[in-house]
Amino acid sequence: MHAVSRIRRRSLLGALCAGVGATLLRRRAHGQTRAALPLENLGLEHLDIVVPDTAASARFYKRVFSSPLHEQEFRGAKRYFVLLGDLPPDQQVGYIAIGAANGRPIGVGHYCALARSADLAAIGKELAAAGYPEPGGGFGLIPDPDGLELQLFTLPAGLVTAAKPSTLEVANDAPLTPLGLDHVLIAVGDLQRALRYYRFLYGEGIETRDAEVPERVWFNLARDTRIGIEPAARAAVPQFLRFGIKVAAFDGAAVAPALRAAGAEILTVKPSLIRFRDNYGITLEVVAS
Repeated sequence: MHAVSRIRRRSLLGALCAGVGATLLRRRAHGQTRAALPLENLGLEHLDIVVPDTAASARFYKRVFSSPLHEQEFRGAKRYFVLLGDLPPDQQVGYIAIGAANGRPIGVGHYCALARSADLAAIGKELAAAGYPEPGGGFGLIPDPDGLELQLFTLPAGLVTAAKPSTLEVANDAPLTPLGLDHVLIAVGDLQRALRYYRFLYGEGIETRDAEVPERVWFNLARDTRIGIEPAARAAVPQFLRFGIKVAAFDGAAVAPALRAAGAEILTVKPSLIRFRDNYGITLEVVAS
């Protein structure tokens, strides 16, 4: 009797295991996978600014940041890359790309975030279903409801292989050592609409209100990077307001004169933070990390 019971129990367990295995196989066969959104972000990597004279801008930034400068021939002009750290063998480093405006407004053209995976077709379908703009062009650019663009990359990303060390002659007297992108701050046309969009894109539960500017909301991404959004000023168009760069420790009072000598317009000086405008009026801040 006991032997028969053991046999029955074994048969039942075998049937259950077979059933569970078959269910798992069916789920895999039916392609049940994670939704494309929200993104499994890996933080901000680089950004792009557009200016009338890329060489003049590159000279300015090379006198601010001590890191290497690279360049690339791009659409009949020179495109420069201010590296935000030393260039490792695998090219995985953040940067400020400097491109020709060619009639576009001077300022930040786009920012780039990294993601664990990025199926642009699937992302586009989910955005379209929610009533948001789809990715466009061949560079992985995704516009928000105001048309401000995210470039989405997966690893490996880093510096484009076509970029080579720059031959631009610049004084090697930069006072700041960059460590990576810290943040971008965006002025939006409708704060509530933007909040819904950025939650849909990056997920819930990662935002904080700015202690000094109550209407500013920060989305805290991986690698201690952030995207800030706030309402655009009355009669102002939605735009990138500024970007931030993490740098090695510095003394604000000692560094500010060197930035002025490079052509910066200083806006705020604190012991470990300086906010300023570059030679084309683009606002950025450096913060000791």
